[in-house]
Amino acid sequence: MAHAPPVEGIRRILVVDGEPHIRRVLESILGSRGFDVLMASDGMQGLDEWGEERIDLVILDLMMPGGAGLEILSKIRSNPRRSDTPVIILTAKGQDTDREAALAGGANDFLTKPFSPKKLIARIEEILGDA
Repeated sequence: MAHAPPVEGIRRILVVDGEPHIRRVLESILGSRGFDVLMASDGMQGLDEWGEERIDLVILDLMMPGGAGLEILSKIRSNPRRSDTPVIILTAKGQDTDREAALAGGANDFLTKPFSPKKLIARIEEILGDA
């Protein structure tokens, strides 16, 4: 999927979530903070976007069509050229075992739905170094 080229100095965030409502909410929150937001409705589309575009951070759900979030995270982390892309897991799965698996798999952070937009932005800014 072709997108406009990234604008210098504007951070690009890829949201990979199977829920259209969540994607719209995240696009609104992140867009209002000046981020360039790309959307993917499933894991495979998310991997395609991540592979084709310059992405500064990925927000990834654990439960979605086209590949479970942990599988997608593993594929991101196993890419030798771009394995350092920060990933925040944003999911309704809030068990300690889910959190532990995500962090052990290389996620930079783990937040549960429903989420605080303020907390999400703070985590993104912390990870990207825009405090």
